[in-house]
Amino acid sequence: MGPTGATGDTGPTGATGATGDTGPTGATGPTGPTQTALYAGNTTGPTIITVLGGTNIALPSNQNINGFAPNGSNDTFTVQQTGKYYITYQINTTVALLVSARLLLNGATVIPGSIQSPVVSTTFISNTLIVNLTAGNTISLQLFGAVVTAILIGGGATGASLTIIRLS
Repeated sequence: MGPTGATGDTGPTGATGATGDTGPTGATGPTGPTQTALYAGNTTGPTIITVLGGTNIALPSNQNINGFAPNGSNDTFTVQQTGKYYITYQINTTVALLVSARLLLNGATVIPGSIQSPVVSTTFISNTLIVNLTAGNTISLQLFGAVVTAILIGGGATGASLTIIRLS
């Protein structure tokens, strides 16, 4: 038997076939950064007369608010979108006090986990939590549990602040 002969030239390419059906949609990717967030502080150093049942803290300074509505006193903020929220607050006073802090939901209900009740007098109270909120809910930061005169630090320093960020 003799050797295999040389391969001939390739013929012309045929026409492209029809496009196939679109495949299934892939999984949804992770949610991007939220645009719903609130920061409000108090840098004026006001005197707050705290009543046993609770006194809201006004937070009129350095507000950066998107997706919330402050009331006229800047001490209550209305949530505009239902979701899971990260909330943190801090309170700084000029002298050590034995007073508690908390977050109120809709002016009457304590948000679970939001109470900070120091066992010794302190000048600093803070807390962080994650909660589910519904559009229309209101949030207020309060001092309570003792009748005291609290003077927040001021002069541009943050005497109190509230940060709320929508996670999902």
